[in-house]
Amino acid sequence: MLRVFALLLLSLSFSLAQLRVVTTYPWIGDIFREVGRDRITLHVIAKPTEDFHFVVPRPTHIAKLRSADLLVINGASLEIGFLPPLLQQSNNPKVQPGRQGFLDLSQFVELIEKPERVSREMGDVHPEGNPHYFLDPHNIPSLASAIVERMCLLDSPNCTYYRSNFEDFQRRWKARLKEWDAGFLQLKGLKVVQYHKTYDYLFRRYGIETVGTLEPLPGIPPTPKHLERLKKEAENKGVKFIVLEAFRKGDRNSQNFANQLGIKVVVLPQDVGIENARDIFSLFDEILRRLSV
Repeated sequence: MLRVFALLLLSLSFSLAQLRVVTTYPWIGDIFREVGRDRITLHVIAKPTEDFHFVVPRPTHIAKLRSADLLVINGASLEIGFLPPLLQQSNNPKVQPGRQGFLDLSQFVELIEKPERVSREMGDVHPEGNPHYFLDPHNIPSLASAIVERMCLLDSPNCTYYRSNFEDFQRRWKARLKEWDAGFLQLKGLKVVQYHKTYDYLFRRYGIETVGTLEPLPGIPPTPKHLERLKKEAENKGVKFIVLEAFRKGDRNSQNFANQLGIKVVVLPQDVGIENARDIFSLFDEILRRLSV
């Protein structure tokens, strides 16, 4: 009898233990909040105000990675500038690439804009393709599903709990997706200039045309010659907005370019936790609202 009671206590202690999760970006962390809730501890490396590509590594990140059970990344080389040294210094074999405690979400979507070749003269090109896939709301359910499957693998006592939360999340997401589809499709045919090709997945989904980018090449600042060519094309095609991410808010090149064309700069949240995007639901609410003005 005592042995059975001890086994029950041991089982209960495992089910109540919290899965220690580290994510690279806030949007991934918010999915964990939806499906993991009180059964996980969560640390997000990047701040929503930071450029995706230039996140500042900090000692706190190393400490969190050192004790983590699971690391989940965006992938497609987006974290290449800051994650490798953090992983190396963490000395945690559980969350290294190739282990069960490491999950690259980019493998669960079809990436666009894969370059045929990669060289320095092409700018900061991602070899695997455009890494901003999560900004297509239709990709989120499969990403959340992949997260839950890995949580269940690492924390089977709480698997039923995670799956139940995922089903609730998926039900709410499907309902909102109908609203977003209807709203974004009203913008079909809209022509914009982006600073960087951040919103290509979203714009391709809903028929919004990116006429060009202020960057002549990815990661390369605008040049006068490039801006002059882009200005002529934007005028010919009737561009309505200059679109840039919230972390570029106040960028002078964007505002000067918009002033020359007599159009507006529209600042969009690029992740959860900024510009009224409190969570992953309101992220798409806010993007739709700002593009619809």
